[in-house]
Amino acid sequence: MEGIGLENTEIQLERGFIQTNEFFQTKESHIYAIGDVIGGLQLAHVASHEGIVAVEHIANQDPHPIDYTLVSKCIYSSPEAASVGLTEDEAKEKGHDVKIGKFSFKAIGKALVYGESDGFVKIVADKETNDILGVHMIGPHVTDLISEAGLAKVLDATPWEITHTIHPHPTLSEAIGEAALAVDGKAIHS
Repeated sequence: MEGIGLENTEIQLERGFIQTNEFFQTKESHIYAIGDVIGGLQLAHVASHEGIVAVEHIANQDPHPIDYTLVSKCIYSSPEAASVGLTEDEAKEKGHDVKIGKFSFKAIGKALVYGESDGFVKIVADKETNDILGVHMIGPHVTDLISEAGLAKVLDATPWEITHTIHPHPTLSEAIGEAALAVDGKAIHS
């Protein structure tokens, strides 16, 4: 961040990143910063949402600050990987007594048709509250599937609520429904 004139402003840097408030406003109230220049999760979809929050703040639309624990993380590899929320270990470190639902794509017809049946969906839930703490996926097209888990986290859905979402057949999303059933040992096609 050198040579762009920041030294002539009140904008502050920390470890080379521009510091902002929760609405991405810098110490210069008319200047906002988002994305890679502020550090944090350097993902295109995060920067895009940061931009929306900043514009809503500029327009006095009373935006909600971003909860970065709800950001889906995706790895575009073969097989793909995606996650949202806490891992099993992170949940335990935070004091949660967890229960796990895990379901393999090997039992999903559409994955077999694609010839891509390696991988699984894993749901980490709190034993006492039944809250979904995290969802982790490895397998075909999971970077497309993770949004259902992200929405479940935003809505504070439980595995039971996911099981009552009728997942069409044959689809890869059936693995999410089966993993939700597996949280309580009730997976149908395992």
